[in-house]
Amino acid sequence: MDSKELIARRVAMELVDNTLVNLGIGLPTLVANYVPKGVHVFFQSENGIIGFGAPPPEGMEDEHLTDAGGGFVSALPGAVAFDSAVSFALIRGGHLAMTVLGGLQVDRHGRLANWMVPGKLVPGMGGAMDLVSGARRVVVAMAHTQKGVAKIVADLSLPPTSARRVSLIVTDLAVIEPTDGGLVLRETAPGVSVADVVRATEAPLIVAEDVRDMVLA
Repeated sequence: MDSKELIARRVAMELVDNTLVNLGIGLPTLVANYVPKGVHVFFQSENGIIGFGAPPPEGMEDEHLTDAGGGFVSALPGAVAFDSAVSFALIRGGHLAMTVLGGLQVDRHGRLANWMVPGKLVPGMGGAMDLVSGARRVVVAMAHTQKGVAKIVADLSLPPTSARRVSLIVTDLAVIEPTDGGLVLRETAPGVSVADVVRATEAPLIVAEDVRDMVLA
């Protein structure tokens, strides 16, 4: 399995039955492919849909069924569509149990930066600020490094998405929980040692006494 699948499978283990969950653009959308058996989740996308599933088979795409990034999705029985006003009322009103977002950086305090891409013209932060502020849990799904450069850093060099601390960071190397005391290393990916994670992380890590192997959906 590649690193994106590994991350998506681990994030899927965080899904709770009968809850409303937002999946951000890019890697987070893959989580819909790995919902654990027996768990029924209502996936929401900020462009105005609840009840979407994994991408349809090739040739079965519907141009009217896409996620916030324009990727094709399937509509599960009972799915509903609505306008942006309703979508963001759900987000800002605290109705999301969890959001899964990609990340460019997370700092030692657990603050996320994920909307400004260096050297690229971007249309804006989209719904990221609302999602980080409004969802009850915020899970960051991202590669641990970018071209050998750490993405979990001591201090952000990019604009923060929110002042709020995220709930969990899932990478291709580890699962890290931001806490009042700092970033706690909870799990390591298959074949990855604690030393590997520490070496690839710029921010200081607190190594939990019971670090375990990552469990995948």
